[in-house]
Amino acid sequence: MKFVQEGVMLDAHVNGANRLFGGKLMEWIDIAAAVEARRHAHHDVTLAAVDALEFIAPVHLNDTIVLQAEVTWTGSTSMEVRVEAFAEYLTGERVLVNRAYLVFVAMDESDHPRPVPPFIPQTAEEQAEWQNAVNRRAYRLARRHTSDSSGR
Repeated sequence: MKFVQEGVMLDAHVNGANRLFGGKLMEWIDIAAAVEARRHAHHDVTLAAVDALEFIAPVHLNDTIVLQAEVTWTGSTSMEVRVEAFAEYLTGERVLVNRAYLVFVAMDESDHPRPVPPFIPQTAEEQAEWQNAVNRRAYRLARRHTSDSSGR
């Protein structure tokens, strides 16, 4: 399953240079990822982590923004969602402007973590993404353990 969200850049979305506000893109990424995570979990979710957001290319006033969200990995109660954002020009050309990975935890009615359906990669691309997600998870856990033991 893949969630796709599209919109046209309007005056309220851009800064004085007619480029999309980074914070607005981050908001849309969070929403797109949450929709995909909720659909996969068949339950409410809460955001647990966001990997670094890199702004690769600008989105300008009147460009179309296209966000594609897809589950890349699942654990017992958590899942990773990749969101790719593209600027689409009137010519139909699309340019990748951002790729982000977000981790969500499925929540039950009492706000406790609940199991999620497994995501089973089918294609070679999905299997490679799954393995990369496993590596990202290990890095996140190691980073959390390092900061937990630093006394901060």
